[in-house]
Parts: sequence; structure tokens; C-alpha cells
Amino acid sequence: MNDKYKIPYINACVRAFAKQFHLSIKNAFLYLYRFKGMEFLDEFYEAEHLQSIDDAVDDLIIICQKNGGQLA
Repeated sequence: MNDKYKIPYINACVRAFAKQFHLSIKNAFLYLYRFKGMEFLDEFYEAEHLQSIDDAVDDLIIICQKNGGQLA
């Protein structure tokens, strides 16, 4: 974890995801973890953090759906 902004960025993405789907932050995290959204944010942070949080949430929706998630 070389970038000091990585954790705050991932936190902001989880919070934005939770807000969009009216979930608690804990449930949003658990959903993203289960359907590989957290893994995606960690692995592709270098590219994702250059986009808006809304774009990241859109990407998370796609990734989670591809891994069996049903929120949309």
C-alpha cells in the first residue's frame, strides 16, 4: 500500500456504493467483498482513482454483477 490516499479512496467508494443502494456501510462492504468489488478496487486503484467516484461505483456494479451480484 504505497499510496496514502488508497484507503481513503476505497472508503469513499464503499460509502458512495452504500448510498446509491441504500445499504449500511457494513453491508455495502460485505457485498463488495463477496462479489470481488473490493479486490477490483485494490487491484485497479492506479487507474480507478483517476476517475470520479461515480465512475468507480458504475465499475463496481459491473464487476459485482459479473461475479454473481444482483444489485443494479
